[in-house]
Order: sequence, then C-alpha cells, then structure tokens
Amino acid sequence: MKKLINAPEAVLEDALAGIAAAHPTLRVDAENKVIARADATRPGKVALVSGGGSGHEPLHGGFVGLGMLDAACPGEVFTSPVPGQMLAAAQAVDGGAGVLFIVKNYTGDVLNFQMAAELAAEEGITVATVLIDDDVAVQDSTWTAGRRGTGATVFVEKIAGALAEQGADLAEVAEMGRRVNDNSRSFAVALTACTTPASGKPGFDLPDDEMEIGVGIHGEPGRSREQLRPAKEIVATALDAILADQPLNTGDETIVMVNGLGGTPLLELYVVFNEVAAVLADKDIVIARNLVGSYVTSLDMAGVSLTVCKADADILSLWDAPVNTPALRWGT
Repeated sequence: MKKLINAPEAVLEDALAGIAAAHPTLRVDAENKVIARADATRPGKVALVSGGGSGHEPLHGGFVGLGMLDAACPGEVFTSPVPGQMLAAAQAVDGGAGVLFIVKNYTGDVLNFQMAAELAAEEGITVATVLIDDDVAVQDSTWTAGRRGTGATVFVEKIAGALAEQGADLAEVAEMGRRVNDNSRSFAVALTACTTPASGKPGFDLPDDEMEIGVGIHGEPGRSREQLRPAKEIVATALDAILADQPLNTGDETIVMVNGLGGTPLLELYVVFNEVAAVLADKDIVIARNLVGSYVTSLDMAGVSLTVCKADADILSLWDAPVNTPALRWGT
C-alpha cells in the first residue's frame, strides 16, 4: 500500500487538521469531529447537517458552506459517525428554525442519525430527516435495507440548501429534499477496488480485464462481474438501469452528474459524459445542468457513477442559486 498518510489510525485526525488549515470559511471541531460553517447560522434559518464515513471526499465536508450544508460529521474511514457527533453538529448550527438531517441509506448512518435526532429533541431542537436511496443497482444488501444512498446526496444538499438560504421552513426544506431524492437515480461501475488505510490491501479482487457492474461506494458487490467493455457500452448499461427505474419522457429536463469514484482521470469522465449526452439526446431528454468530476468517491477506486435527476423550474432555480463551499461554488 502506498498512501500519503502518517499512520492509518491518524488519517481522519490529520485530514481534519488539513481542512481547518486550508479553509478559513469552515470551523473544525477536532474534539467532536464536526465541520461547520465559520459564520453562525442566521437566526430563523433551517440548518442542514449530513455526514457519513470518511473516504468519500469531498462528500460531506466539502459541501459545507453558503447554499449547502451548515455542518458535516465525518466518521472514520467507511464507518458511520456516532450520535454524539451528530448531536454536537446540530447544537453548533441550530438557528432556532430546526435542523434537517440528510442521511444516506446505510444501516449505521440511519440508526445513528435516528438516535441523534432523539437526543436533539431532548435538547429542544426540532429535527427532520431526508433519507437518500437513489442507487438502482441492488435492492437490499449487507449494508442496507432497501436501496443505497449515493450521488443524489449532492443534489439534495445543494437544492435543499438553497431553499433553506431563502428562508423556507423546516417542513418545506425537508419536502424539497425528499422530492429531489425521489426524482434521482444512480448507478456505478468499478474498474478497480479501493484500499482502506487500515487494511492495506484492495477490498476485493478485480482482474484487469473485468469490471464490477452496480458497485457500492464502499466496494459492495453490484449486479454482476463482467468483462471490461468500451465506455459507450458501460454508459448504455448504466442508463438502461436508471431509465428503467425512473422513466423520462420526451422534452424532460434533467440534472446529470458523471462522478469519478476517486481514481478516475477527468479525461475519462468527459468521455463518459459525451456518451451520456448522446444517449439522452437520442431520446430527446434535455440535460439542463451537469456536473463532471469527483464528488462522491470511494478512496482510490477507479470507476464512475451516473446520477440523473428529473428537474422542473423550481429545482433548476434552486440549483442555480449561489453556493460557496470548498467543492462546489458558483453565483457568489
């Protein structure tokens, strides 16, 4: 294993110190392991909190800032944060209008955020939850009951975050988050396994001429192990799965994310996006907005995930609203 670390057990601590040094617009609580906006939450504004295991950067800490999250709770690598972290985050950013927890559908995240919501209620903080379950590759797994939460997390954090900035109440922000999740579908393909610092070896064996179809962001198995194929065929497989689960009609507008899993060159992601654009254009489906880059990663895994969100005028307007975070920034 070759990694730019000091010691496997110190990765999260050292990374948090680096985040604090690199981003003065963030406030890093090293003791509680919480990343929050440096500016206090505006009184009366709904606060957004998310989190999960580290190793998926820039998710979630990279999306803390104006127009997205108010705080993020990073757990150890591929390990859920604990309820105490989540409670500390809620307490740090509550502006009196309640807190929205945005939770990816993984068993540990769901249970710990649920416990944190109960603890917050005891402190007088009102909490609502949006569960992200956009991955159409598999239904139920060793990690989840139901579908896994992946790329739609970015869309929910951005769009619900924009609505919160505009002063909407907790119920409205939560409903928008659920709407975006319901409109979104994702599918991922891995070309290599990832290596966690603690294990020091790839999480699974994947020969050079094979790919994992429908992989999860922790390296969970997908639908099948197949021979490596050209990007055009990989995209066709992913979009077939997405559109079978979320049919789109002629003229529908979408937001599309072509997301690298950590070890994928941007050059290859643009190749993939070109194929996505061609398929959707052939179906007269409009890509109104897009992201191409690495936003929800799996350490050093080579591969790609596609996320498609059916968008309307409200969703597109909120997508276009100003955002200023380490990983996403426009309109400011």
